[in-house]
Amino acid sequence: MNEKQKELEKQIGYSFQHKELLTQALTHSSYSNEHRLGKLANNERLEFLGDAVLEIVTSEFLYKKYPDKPEGELTKLRASIVCEQTLAFCTRKLNLGSYLLLGRGEDMTGGRERASVTSDAMEAMIGAIYLDGGFASAKEFIYRFVLDDIEHMQLFFDSKTILQEIVQGQLECEPVYELVGEEGPNHNKKFLVRVLIKGQPYGMGSGRTKKAAEQEAAYEAIIRLQGHAE
Repeated sequence: MNEKQKELEKQIGYSFQHKELLTQALTHSSYSNEHRLGKLANNERLEFLGDAVLEIVTSEFLYKKYPDKPEGELTKLRASIVCEQTLAFCTRKLNLGSYLLLGRGEDMTGGRERASVTSDAMEAMIGAIYLDGGFASAKEFIYRFVLDDIEHMQLFFDSKTILQEIVQGQLECEPVYELVGEEGPNHNKKFLVRVLIKGQPYGMGSGRTKKAAEQEAAYEAIIRLQGHAE
């Protein structure tokens, strides 16, 4: 185990008994392929397991938190929490991308910030903790780093829709998304987008796709509008 992994253990407040599980959770397929470690050395099997643990913990959490919501609403809410983009958003608290073992090509093309990579690693972490410390430890991790601020997560997931409803209802206009810049080479682009309301900038976002950047800009605008309303 290297110093970076010890640092991550401190961040998450969990010390692995079997350190190899943490290493595996952080190992992307590009790294295992490049170093010829074999197909089972990467985090894909742990991701498979972690996905199932995350779903049951989230289901129980929502079932208890919202006793009056019907099955359809609970299903939609759960989907918004366990989706790739929202999970990737959660990994920012840990800066999880910085701890990943990536192949050279994946690293150079922005893999540490790619939602698909970081969200998979988050699920792999959950799977690793489940195997190492049991269901209670995995549940504690999920409550702390995924389900800690469910209202803001819901806002983030539905940010473009929610912003449109707010702006149409209160200001009787439409939000306008404007691409203001692009960074990086073609194989590793980052898009910068701002959202305008009645010509005034209300939020700025960045992402590997324009859609992701717009989502982040909309989320920032909602937080700002809520602040004005208070």
